[in-house]
Order: sequence, then C-alpha cells, then structure tokens
Amino acid sequence: MKIIYSEKFKVFPEIVFGISTIGKDISSAPYFLNMSCLVGDKPENVAGNRRLFFEKMNIDIKRIVIQKQIHSDNVNYVTEPGKINDSDGLFTDVKNLFLTVCIADCYPVFLYHPAGKIIACIHSGWKGTFKKISHTAVCRISDYYKLNPKNFVAFIGPGISAEHFEVGREVAALFEKIFVKNQSGKYFVDLKSQIYNQLIQAGIDAVNIETSCFCTFKENELLHSYRRDKNQSGRMFGVIGLRHDI
Repeated sequence: MKIIYSEKFKVFPEIVFGISTIGKDISSAPYFLNMSCLVGDKPENVAGNRRLFFEKMNIDIKRIVIQKQIHSDNVNYVTEPGKINDSDGLFTDVKNLFLTVCIADCYPVFLYHPAGKIIACIHSGWKGTFKKISHTAVCRISDYYKLNPKNFVAFIGPGISAEHFEVGREVAALFEKIFVKNQSGKYFVDLKSQIYNQLIQAGIDAVNIETSCFCTFKENELLHSYRRDKNQSGRMFGVIGLRHDI
C-alpha cells in the first residue's frame, strides 16, 4: 500500500499524516482500497480497507473523526472521535485524535500550527473553493486561538488538475478570470491555484505551503477520480493527527 506523505509535515515528529491510494488489498475492481461506504462497495470491504490503512499509519481506528462532506464552508472544532454531519472542515487541539477527509478529485487541505499545536483538514471541491473554505478555516482557527496565521504549515493534497477540470460557463463565471481558461468555448478551472491563493490571502507565509504534484484524474494507477471513473470510482482517505506521546 503506497501512502502519500508531506515533506513539510515530516519536519514535525508530533504529526501523523498520510493519504491512501489505490491498492488491491481487499476491494476488487473498480473500488481498490476504497475508503467510502457511499460508492457501492461492500461494507465489509470498506471496513477491511480502513483497517489496513490505519494499521499502516499506526492509528487506532477508534480515534478517528469522519465528516459527512456536503460541499459547504462549514468548519467544526472537534474533541472526540466519531462522525460529524454536514461538515467540510475539522480542527482540533486534542492529541491522539485523527481527522479525516474523503478524496476523489476535490482537494484536501491540511493545516498545522506548530506554536498552537493545532491541526485541521479541509475538503475543497469547486463549491467549497468558491465559498473560500480554506480562507475561512485559517481565519477561524487563528481567531479562535489568537494565533498568527503566518506560521501555519499547509499541504494541498492531490486533486483534479486544471487541464482536466472542465466546467460549464455558469460555474466558470463564479471564479476570477485568472483561474479560468477558455479553450475554444470550453472552460477549465484551476482549483489548486485558487486554494493556494486563499491560504496566502488568509496570511500564511508562502514558504510554509506545499502542494502535491499529483492529479487525481491523470494518476489512474494511483488515485481514485470521480470525474474519470464516475460511479465506478472509489475514494481515498487523508488523515492528520497529533501523537499523544510527544
């Protein structure tokens, strides 16, 4: 099982972080190593896949937080494991609590503030990006803890690249022209650049932001993509947590 890591987060021994990928461990085609119960995969397969992933990450599955993502700008403070409804962002200062985000084209964003020992995960598809959920999360956490946003460390995980994210004119019109390309009447939106810009606008120092080079659509042997595979697509998990022993 291949895990995607962040070079920025590796600097901090207290951080547990990783993103799952396609693997042929339990779920058969097309759901290889699928982490979602909502895509048609067998529940027992999903449970097995999650167990394998979290065991590899050395995470107690009883200590994870899963959110029901609804493409909103809702960001929630959590202190206990379990399921959170109607949420696309989570943050906590509790150790041994592991925040998850489900991925298959929408961008996952992960935050860590070393001074405050605060972690966060964000789900940002085109709707969440339009609503500026990444900016909202940084500002809310900074205000909540009275922290300088400059010192956040951020990782923008794999999502669908601009060259493969074609949208209708109505959706394209929602975004600044600098993030939209018109090719012979077809519109392509650059979500990753917009998310990066939101983090900068929220005050994070550019040297603290890392972006994944992977496109979910292009990496058909590594990553799930709903845009590419439609109802035959599984989902990945991204997870971030604070070790309790550091």
